[in-house]
Formats: sequence, structure tokens, C-alpha cells
Amino acid sequence: MKLHELAGRPGARKVRKRIGRGIGSGTGKTGGRGGKGQTARSGVRIKGFEGGQMPLHRRLPKRGFKNTMFARKLNEVNLGRVQAAIDAGTLDAAAKIDAAALVKAGIIRRAKDGVKLLGAGEIKTKLAVSVYGASKSAVAAVEKAGGTVEILAPKPQASEQAA
Repeated sequence: MKLHELAGRPGARKVRKRIGRGIGSGTGKTGGRGGKGQTARSGVRIKGFEGGQMPLHRRLPKRGFKNTMFARKLNEVNLGRVQAAIDAGTLDAAAKIDAAALVKAGIIRRAKDGVKLLGAGEIKTKLAVSVYGASKSAVAAVEKAGGTVEILAPKPQASEQAA
């Protein structure tokens, strides 16, 4: 193999489309912008604009409350993933299973505000699980296998600590 024989994979180097370079190019004349008017010009901002009439999103009343800013971001883990990690040997069933153990085992990437245990899959091993929350089916499955589920008190968030 010589230097002049090196090349990227097919499709790795795509030639940029040069618009507005003559009718023969296929993207000439209007340059893919359609006909005349505001959308053919630069600096277009017409989303939601109703020709000066009060837009619908401003005519309707503001209702309700969105909790997105204060909602806790939880990692959701199914019982099947926990059992698969135990079978693979990455998770120790004898030790307490919490967020740190799940991160170390590679089941979750990082512990956010907590872990919620969900009931999909089956568990065959006796476990001591310590999580922020768990579904009824997950608690029932762990207790059926002879284990225990400890629900932790929520960690105070940044807004709660400032108060």
C-alpha cells in the first residue's frame, strides 16, 4: 500500500452542494428556496406569525403547572438487567445493591437523582436493594425471591438546600 492508494470509505467524503450557481446545476435560479416572498429572503422568522393578528399561542390562557424544572431525574432499571449483571458476574448479589453498585457494574452510566427499580424481567437471586423508588411489581418480585427493597428518603435538591 502506498500513500496515493489511501482513501476514505465510500461515502465518507461528500461533496458540498453549491446552490445558486446557474440553472444547469439543478439548484440554480431560486437556490432551493421556492418562489418569491419572505421565505425566499434571509432572516425569516414567521413561525406562529399570523399577519399581525394576535397569535393563537398568545390568545389562549396560560393554564396549569409544569414540573419539568423541579422534577427528579431518575435512572430506571429493570429487574431483568440486574439479574443479567449478576449472572455475568459484574454485580455482587451478596452486597447491598444501590446506585453506586449499579454504576460500578455498568448497568447505569451515572447516578442522577436516584434509581427507580421496575418489574420487567425476573429475578432468581436473593437481593438487598436500596433505591429511591420501586414499582409494586418489582418489590413483589424481589420479596418473592427472598430479598428486601429499601426505599430511600429523597436527596434535597439544589433549590431545597438554598432555602
